[in-house]
Parts: sequence; structure tokens; C-alpha cells
Amino acid sequence: MKFRNPLKRLGVADVSGPSMSPTLSDGDTVVIRYGTVIRPGAVVVLRHPIRPELLVIKRAVQRRPGGRWWVLGDNPYNETGDSTEYGAVRAELVLGRAFLRIRPRAGDQHSLRARLAWAFAAVRPLRADAAASARLRSR
Repeated sequence: MKFRNPLKRLGVADVSGPSMSPTLSDGDTVVIRYGTVIRPGAVVVLRHPIRPELLVIKRAVQRRPGGRWWVLGDNPYNETGDSTEYGAVRAELVLGRAFLRIRPRAGDQHSLRARLAWAFAAVRPLRADAAASARLRSR
């Protein structure tokens, strides 16, 4: 996949649900890089294999034979909507990698100091975490 405009390779999505907790929380926003190389441990956005209109965010745990990915949520108490339910996902359903997390701002943060403190704490990179991948494979 080639993109002439680098901004077309980027997108944003809102997180809903607890399946990626503690890495991502309900209400977080993620910035996505489409068409990038996926490594084990990366947080990825994919089309649900049974309901293709639904986008899902999970951790790519392991590449399986045939170019499929085993994807799991980080929350061990919420095992719905991942590969334990629908098996390994075809690589073409994996759309991109989430590389930045932005926490929502609380409504009572009006001062410049409060807004700067939020900006400093709210924006965090999401890196491929091989340790998380290994930990999830052992579940």
C-alpha cells in the first residue's frame, strides 16, 4: 500500500470498553498509522472478522502460519472480542498500528496550569511491547 500524502496514512479512533485496560481506557483517543509493518506486541486496529463494519483495537500477540495474527486484549478479565472468540485474524484485516494515546481532558480543568499538566500526562506513545506479547501468549 503506497500513500502519496503522509497525512492520509494517519487516523484517529476513540476507545470504548475495558478490553485494553490498563494500556487504554474507555474514552481514550488513539492515533493510528495505517499500512505500517506490524510487530508482535504492537497495539493494532483491525476489522472484526465476523462483523467487518466494526473496528477493534487489540494487541498483536503472535504471527501465525498463513500470515494470520493472534490478537488479544490486555485486560485478562475481559476476553471477548479477540482471538479467543474468533481465532487468528487474516493480515489484511489488520489496518494499522496505534502509536499514540491521548486521555480525555476533565471538564474542570480550566486554568492554563491544569491544561498544561493534562497535556503532559495525557499524551503517551504506544510502543510494541514484546513482554506484553509473551505474557498474553501464556494466558
